[in-house]
Amino acid sequence: MNHMPQTWGRPRDDYYGPYDSSYLLLNGPKAHTSSPVVTGTSVLAVKFKDGVVIAADNLASYGSLARFTDVKRLRTFNRRTVVGFGGDVSDMQYLDRLLLSLDIDENYNSSGHDLNARNVHTYLSKVMYKRRTDINPLWNHILVAGLDGNDRPFLSSVDLLGTTFSSPTLATGFGAHLAQPLLRKLADRESAVEAVTREQAVTAIKECMKVLFYRDARSLDRYSIAVITKEAGVELKEDEQLEKQSWAFAEMIKGYGTQTV
Repeated sequence: MNHMPQTWGRPRDDYYGPYDSSYLLLNGPKAHTSSPVVTGTSVLAVKFKDGVVIAADNLASYGSLARFTDVKRLRTFNRRTVVGFGGDVSDMQYLDRLLLSLDIDENYNSSGHDLNARNVHTYLSKVMYKRRTDINPLWNHILVAGLDGNDRPFLSSVDLLGTTFSSPTLATGFGAHLAQPLLRKLADRESAVEAVTREQAVTAIKECMKVLFYRDARSLDRYSIAVITKEAGVELKEDEQLEKQSWAFAEMIKGYGTQTV
């Protein structure tokens, strides 16, 4: 009798003949993800004079179903960097493991230098571009927020093609259409960042999260928000609730509720 674990549950070869593994399609074409299944929506971020604010809601949608309501899409990397993930949740978990491995290697490094937000962004951009060139992309749009090597606010993005972009305000998903115009009123160029306070940046992000909850069917009213500064490092809150919601505007939408003409 064969007691090897890989044979458990299989019919015995001496009674039923050799096991037919053709159904496993071991010789078939190699397939990659062509469309994400469980996804997260927008990630928002804005610079202010002393740091960066970044936020993302806690929802992971299974197609159009609001399936998982406690998925944290902001990941801290040391005390100077936060990575926000939009897109496929399984690819986010894979990247999270890569970053954890990188962090462990850095902690064992005796050079005395740690990676800043710019270094983390460069690393992720190379990973994303490599997977793109393998025709097996990671289906994510990522924001990296934190402090650079000179302790200046840093904010940049990278998408599934490995394309990078930096700006005082950034957003992924529906936020690129609905939140960016609001955030740009606060800081539309790098020179305007010096006039933005922490309170203004946090208030603007919270208002944008509220707008997205109103307008984006894949969003949630519970979210995570992080503030990165030189003095305090990363201040992360992972279970915030939207406040002062008002649906009065819905009465003006044609087709909503009882209409009188």
